[in-house]
Amino acid sequence: MCFGSGKVCEVMERLFWLLILTVVAVVAAVEGGEVTYDGRSLIIQGQRKLLFSGSIHYPRSTPEMWPSLITKAKEGGLDVIQTYVFWNLHEPQKSQYNFNGRADLVRFIKEIQAQGLYASLRIGPFIEGEWNYGGLPFWLHDVPGIVYRSDNEPFKVHMQNFTTTIVNMMKSENLYASQEGPIILSQIENEYQLVEPAYHEKGPPYVKWAAEMAVGLQTGVPWMMCKQNDAPDPVINTCNGMKCGESFPGPNSSKKPWLWTENWTSRYQAYGEEPYTRSPQDIAFQVALFVARNGTFVNYYMYHGGTNFGRTTSSYVTTSYYDEGPLDEYGLIRQPKWGHLKELHAAIKSCSNPILFGTQFMLSLGERQTGYIYRQKSGECAAFLVNNDDTKTVVVPFQNSSYELSPNSISILPDCKNVAFNTAKASLNLILEKYEVEINVENNTRSITTGKKFNGSEMWEEFRDIIPTFAQTSKRSNTLLEHMNTTKDMSDYLWYTSMYRHESSNSKAVLKVDSAGHALHAFVNGVLIGSTHGSHKNTRFTLENTIPLNEGNNNISLLSVMVGLPDSGAYLESRVAGLRRVRIHDIQNSKDLTNYSWGYQVGLLGEKLQIYLEQTSSKVQWRPFTSPNPLTWYKTSFDAPAGNESLGLNLGSMGKGEAWVNGQSIGRYWVSFVTSQGSPYQTW
Repeated sequence: MCFGSGKVCEVMERLFWLLILTVVAVVAAVEGGEVTYDGRSLIIQGQRKLLFSGSIHYPRSTPEMWPSLITKAKEGGLDVIQTYVFWNLHEPQKSQYNFNGRADLVRFIKEIQAQGLYASLRIGPFIEGEWNYGGLPFWLHDVPGIVYRSDNEPFKVHMQNFTTTIVNMMKSENLYASQEGPIILSQIENEYQLVEPAYHEKGPPYVKWAAEMAVGLQTGVPWMMCKQNDAPDPVINTCNGMKCGESFPGPNSSKKPWLWTENWTSRYQAYGEEPYTRSPQDIAFQVALFVARNGTFVNYYMYHGGTNFGRTTSSYVTTSYYDEGPLDEYGLIRQPKWGHLKELHAAIKSCSNPILFGTQFMLSLGERQTGYIYRQKSGECAAFLVNNDDTKTVVVPFQNSSYELSPNSISILPDCKNVAFNTAKASLNLILEKYEVEINVENNTRSITTGKKFNGSEMWEEFRDIIPTFAQTSKRSNTLLEHMNTTKDMSDYLWYTSMYRHESSNSKAVLKVDSAGHALHAFVNGVLIGSTHGSHKNTRFTLENTIPLNEGNNNISLLSVMVGLPDSGAYLESRVAGLRRVRIHDIQNSKDLTNYSWGYQVGLLGEKLQIYLEQTSSKVQWRPFTSPNPLTWYKTSFDAPAGNESLGLNLGSMGKGEAWVNGQSIGRYWVSFVTSQGSPYQTW
């Protein structure tokens, strides 16, 4: 399946190579010298800078995609690529590191450098980011006495070790700007102020320690803390959110610049929440207002969201991530968002000198209209004319001229005379028009061409996974164990099994299960009798079903399923998931099985045997496809399509599970979970 017409793909390929040819000429733009700042901006090589940045997370795309993504970001007017660093990706087991493939951070930073852009490194190492466990490796959970993100010695030791490992790796590769590398900015912690009160007296000392620890690593570039109004000097406190143009009161010192680390280009999609799309006009308004009010660094989160491969999403988050960004999940340019922001960047950059070196003052232009003016002694002048009325077009006077301002818009005048850009007016001067490519700007539709259909039953083989009984499990407990601490995040799945003796001659009873997991499948004597699930906002749920019972012993097998671990909030180490209570009510009595004898199995047999790998697939007996069944693996093979276009798999006929291609997990799917309109949250 190709996303984008052949003509579009051909143009993109030509454009890619044209831009690649200029790399040698622009690499020299990123040179050495410590990065500093003043109350106006970051200072690189002794020069104040007005910078536009975009978040592209290296593990949410493939290394083969990185050059094209960075090229398109640069063509869109960006100066900086920003990324988190993913602790649980790089240190999945204590002291066992992974920097290969999609985890090759050095390769990603060097690709940014090769294209003449700067890099912003958000080490965290707690990142949230809709990433599994907020980026924390689950092995931390078993460290004695640990309390995450607190003035707690066990946590601080491991946090410092990882942060130091990353910084030293960047230093060894000469990747900081102070070493002639591209990294101009780093971040420690992430939005800690939101949870700081929950840690009481252990919160403020932790903030102070984290700041001092980071600064002490001597990178030669500034450190920042987002949403942290009390960020200790010299760490810069920054803004996150959609409305920082309006809401940010400024940094906690007049000697620090205004930085916006997360300007949300839409919203991540979670199961149970309605889809959200943010218009390019709204984004542009907030960016222009932020710059008008003193801002000199704006980062788009996400510029390219990409794909949550494998089991990397946090709770209930879809595999597709920020598909509504300027670059969509497949790395294709999303219009008109990409083009509108490109023109915004060009208009603001044409005002750089007055903004960075001029004096700012404000004018009242009406009841809800304001002018922000930057003027230099030399006479250079730039103006931002703001109409905060979201219903009326108004005409305002400015410097002996009149200007028509659309509702909820900002007009940018680089010379205080001529309007170069208005945030409310979507431009049609798109890059693809240079090559006479037809695209639907208003609807921004993707062109999808079917390359291969897998709709023939003869194409598929199946393996039905084993439903374990109590007798087949080795791990036992006389209570319901907590899901996450039992699986250690090695699988989404945890089997709870028990043997229930039914004395009545009546074959019917009611099973009631309370769960704090994400989904639940209940089997009685090997037969599926019910399934249910929670949602992003309602994580606790109850399954209540009438069940058939045999007189005598009955096998109860309950499969608890997680769709990512939580990524936010205080005291993550204390969260609970999985089954909380199990009851059976029959004609004669009601029995609570919560403190019963339970047997446990972590994961599915197919997972344990890794049957998704070609070399281990033969460990089970695959049979010809018969009919859809729960707890079943399906496999097929196909020839790779010709060309280099983006490929997708349409899993619209499936229910819930995970998909592998050539042994690589491309993520979870949950097509059976639908929106209030009855549509799946994601099929591709």
